Amino acid sequence: MHRIHVRLVVMFVVIVTVILALSGTYSQYQLSKELDQRDVQLRQGAITRLQISLPAALWNLDKPKVDSLLEAEMLPTEVLGIRVYDTTTIGLFSGKMRNATGQIVNADAGSDIAGTAVDAKLTFRGAEPDHDADSPVPVGRVVVYFSREQIKAALAAELIRKALEILVLDTILVLALSTSLNLVFEPLKQLRDGLFDLATRETEEVEELPEGRRDEFGEVVRGFNRIQRKLKSIIERTRQAEDQAIHASAKTAQALQDLQQAQDSLIQAERLASLGGLVAGVAHEINTPVGITLTSASVLLEATGHIQQAMSSGSVKKSDILSYLETANEGSRLIMANADRAAHLIQSFKQIAVDQTNEMRRPFKLKEYIDEIIMSLHPRLKHTNILVKVGCVATIELDSYPGAFAQVLTNLTLNALTHAYEANSVGTIHIDAIQCEDRIDISFRDDGKGIPAEYVDKIFDPFFTTQRGRGGTGLGLNIVYNLIVKRFGGTIGVESTLEQGTTFNIQLPRVAPLQENA
Repeated sequence: MHRIHVRLVVMFVVIVTVILALSGTYSQYQLSKELDQRDVQLRQGAITRLQISLPAALWNLDKPKVDSLLEAEMLPTEVLGIRVYDTTTIGLFSGKMRNATGQIVNADAGSDIAGTAVDAKLTFRGAEPDHDADSPVPVGRVVVYFSREQIKAALAAELIRKALEILVLDTILVLALSTSLNLVFEPLKQLRDGLFDLATRETEEVEELPEGRRDEFGEVVRGFNRIQRKLKSIIERTRQAEDQAIHASAKTAQALQDLQQAQDSLIQAERLASLGGLVAGVAHEINTPVGITLTSASVLLEATGHIQQAMSSGSVKKSDILSYLETANEGSRLIMANADRAAHLIQSFKQIAVDQTNEMRRPFKLKEYIDEIIMSLHPRLKHTNILVKVGCVATIELDSYPGAFAQVLTNLTLNALTHAYEANSVGTIHIDAIQCEDRIDISFRDDGKGIPAEYVDKIFDPFFTTQRGRGGTGLGLNIVYNLIVKRFGGTIGVESTLEQGTTFNIQLPRVAPLQENA
């Protein structure tokens, strides 16, 4: 209430002040214009009178008369000084000026007279008997010094008067508005206090407002009291409902907590299951080169034993040595080739597995790391007709969480293999990445079946899946979404057209934001 009260007072004061200021400005302008006109008339009158009265006295070289004329013209305080110059003597003939105390004294050629100087020529007619009376004869010139201090003082006084007038009127307006608005805001204050009490009281006792007023506020008070009485009958039922709601809310909160714990456990299990599947696939893939290596080593060991026995008995033949060398050469070649293949698989899997079990961040080359992820998924991809193509320059480097990135790319790839393609389908998955300043734009695109329009907005929801009967948990893309948004501070969107494929558009900062609990 007080704030509205103050704002109303301030608004009216500002309006009145602006109106009075505009009116005062116009009055000040009119006064300045009037004073300027008077000053011009004063100057023109003084110059005109001096041009009429001075030439005869100056022609006759009557200095006392000239002095008396000058003193007469200096009676207005606006005239600060007058100098009369004679053309015959080529110098100052007479001069008068106003000193610091306001007295009129003589002014010589060296006296400093302030003010604005107005110069006028003096001419005399009928100077000689044989001279044409209409022909003027120059006899000198007069210089009058005028002051504008009186005009400035008058304008300043008018300005002060207007300011005092505005101040007095504003004070009267504030007092009048404060008194009159109290008639309105006092009953509103009582009504406000009653509403606050109604909203905050903890008892059922109703403290009604007095209904003695017979104006509009009295009607409002009576209506408020009726509302209070009606609310009294509702409070008891409301409290009973609140007790029941609190009891139900406690049960709901406990159920929500249990559900969240179960969801977190399922998400963690899904991530570990993904890593377990990766381990199983890589282990199966390594089985073949390791088996061939063991077999080749056994053959080489057996051949080495035979040649050693032959050499010990002294019955070694050239053909035995040649046969051993051939066996050793072939065995060494097989051992090296398969050991190199196994080492390459183990190295690719090692970094991915370490990253997925370690939440630490580190710099890594994007293209190189994507290739390692695809290599680790080779056991799953080799049983399909799906080709993965990577479009990314080798110079892009991220300072981020490689384990979380491997989880994202693995989940997207497995999701495409599960949902986008039927068994024995032929297709291509394109993974393209470009750097835009401090942002990395990644496109994961397949040419599979696509997603129905009614499912596009639900694919990131937890536990949503269309393959629940075939092992789908509905957590893969939810994990992707949470990692992209919360871990990387990025965004992910999806575009899909039936029978044409699906595209996931991912934007990641090149330097991931710091995670306190990372």
